[in-house]
Amino acid sequence: MTRMPSLYIPHGGGPSFFMTGERKLKYQATENFLRSIQDILPAKPTAILIITAHWETRIPTLTGGAHPGLIYDYYGFPPETYELTYPAPGAPALAQRAAELVKQAGFPAVVDAEYGWDHGVFIPLKVMYPDAEVPVVAMSLHESLNPELHSHLGRSLSALRDEGVLILGAGMSYHNLRNFADHAQASFAFHDWLDQSLAGNWAERCDRLAQWHAAPGGRASHPREEHLLPLMVASGAGSDLPGRPIWRGSVGPTCLGAWAFD
Repeated sequence: MTRMPSLYIPHGGGPSFFMTGERKLKYQATENFLRSIQDILPAKPTAILIITAHWETRIPTLTGGAHPGLIYDYYGFPPETYELTYPAPGAPALAQRAAELVKQAGFPAVVDAEYGWDHGVFIPLKVMYPDAEVPVVAMSLHESLNPELHSHLGRSLSALRDEGVLILGAGMSYHNLRNFADHAQASFAFHDWLDQSLAGNWAERCDRLAQWHAAPGGRASHPREEHLLPLMVASGAGSDLPGRPIWRGSVGPTCLGAWAFD
């Protein structure tokens, strides 16, 4: 079985990849990157475990349905974007195995067979794997938004990588929607800091990411950290090898990035 890396990727702005006009053009570089991810993986994943920025729970939760429905958790978009489909199969056995791994690491976890996939799940995957043939399990963030906890949750899941499972953190490395264009300089400073901080071993990454809020441009890039925390899970699932940047792009004047952990 080929060992998979874990990745942190931008999930885009709502359903923008599936729109036309200026909104789509704004995210075209992000879409192009997501379409290219298959080329940087060592093999096709046996399944995908995706941590979404749009789901927070008291206990880490995994989707356990065989055919989860879609949650259109975006507002004010064209009607056709609420008719998007993504009929990838769920992976109930993987959800149960992941929950057991989290529990073995000393954390609670549950499987929810009824919960669906929000746009942090189906939007990027519809770009990456449009044929919807790879089984998918989504995982929530813990409501504490504690960065060290999420690094350790990622570590508990790392064994899945040896089973061909792609662990995917889906968020946005810049997510200040109220001031999207006002912090361009801060966004680049923050991404420079992320590149440096993610280049360490596992413990170094965990320690540095726990201090993200004090980083140059950190709070300007993330007034609330839920879109950054999937990075902690992806980094936590990696080894002591340095994390590596796999893409740097932009949305308008602000910087976005993606990283891989081997």
